[in-house]
Amino acid sequence: HWTLLSVSLLNCLLSTACSVGLALAVALTVHSRGTHLVSGCNSSALPVDARAAIATNDCPFNTTRIYDTALALWFPSLLLAAAEAVLSGRCCLVALVFRGIGPCAHSYGKEQV
Repeated sequence: HWTLLSVSLLNCLLSTACSVGLALAVALTVHSRGTHLVSGCNSSALPVDARAAIATNDCPFNTTRIYDTALALWFPSLLLAAAEAVLSGRCCLVALVFRGIGPCAHSYGKEQV
């Protein structure tokens, strides 16, 4: 029971931190319209909007689709990390009930006896 409690609590905290980080990345990317995604490219030919950027020799990657691709990958990752945090929180509550802590612990113990 203690192993379940500790692992589920650790996973819940890590998944929550991951969700917050992904939400912050999405918010900053949408707010800056993707300019931070191409900040490694030291070219004056790059426009302010990353969606309209063109591939240049100064950039090690094709910048034409970086904005859309990043957001398309981050949104499902954000949803999955949030779902993982919720499920880990539920596992943590189950471990607490098994240990006799929580609102359902007393009725669970009586049913088992």
